[in-house]
Amino acid sequence: MQSSATVLVYSDDANTRAQVRLAAGRRPASDVPPVEFLECATLPAVLKELDRGGIDVCVLDGEAVPAGGMGVCRQLKDEVFQCPPVLLLMGRPQDAWLATWSCADAAVTLPVEPVEFADALASLLRKRLAVGA
Repeated sequence: MQSSATVLVYSDDANTRAQVRLAAGRRPASDVPPVEFLECATLPAVLKELDRGGIDVCVLDGEAVPAGGMGVCRQLKDEVFQCPPVLLLMGRPQDAWLATWSCADAAVTLPVEPVEFADALASLLRKRLAVGA
C-alpha cells in the first residue's frame, strides 16, 4: 500500500472544504492509505494541480461558483488524460442525473454526511490504487 493518497478538493466555499476534510478524517477506511488534502477554490487552480499530477481522487463541489463542479467534472473527464476518479458533491438528490451527465465516478449530497462520504471516497481510492498497482 502506498504511504498516502492525495485528494484534491474543489469548492469556492471554505466551509464545504472543511466539511470534506472532517468527513474523511485522516483515513476514510482502514484498508486505504491516509489522505492528504489539496484544496482549490478556483478552476484554474484545479487545472494547475491536475497538470502537476499525483492526484488520486478529486472531490468537486457541484454548487461552486462561478464554475460548478458538474461542469468542471465533465471538462476534466473530456480533457485530462487519465483523469483521476471524481466524487461529486450535489445540492439535491434529484441532481443525480446531472452527476451521470458529468461523468462523475460517484456522488453524494450536501451537506456532507460523514459515513456516506467516507465510504464513497474509500471506494474510489481502492479502485484508483488497484489500477495504479
